Amino acid sequence: MIEQERADQVLHDLAQANERGPELRKKAMVLLSQLSGYDWSGIYRLEGDTLVLDEYVGAETDHTHIPVGRGVCGTAVAEDRNQVVEDVRQLTNYLACSTQTRSEIVVLIRDESGKVLGQIDIDGHAVGAFDASDEEMLERMAEVLASRW
Repeated sequence: MIEQERADQVLHDLAQANERGPELRKKAMVLLSQLSGYDWSGIYRLEGDTLVLDEYVGAETDHTHIPVGRGVCGTAVAEDRNQVVEDVRQLTNYLACSTQTRSEIVVLIRDESGKVLGQIDIDGHAVGAFDASDEEMLERMAEVLASRW
């Protein structure tokens, strides 16, 4: 539930950055980590049939390699669609990165042809932390990241 003005500022700051590749992805995660409710912000790169942790801000995680189809992140790729989970405790295939995580949003990053390059993964400590406004902002961020992957 991000305010439009705040979302626009984050996207403007990212679009104006000179960085590319991992440096730009790191900058994006730092910007996201400053938003209320964005308690863990990371990017996973898709390498074959595995998601590999790339840049992130937040607590360390054991989930540095996630098979496609497993957990919220793997499900996003397997189903070829973003995931917005109101309460992760309701999922049977959830991969817990933190006992504090209650909600999660995963937005796919695609190149111009639609091929999945990776994903933005955000965890929140409150139930229902993310909605369509967050998804829209993260989709716009994914476009910027893809253009300078």
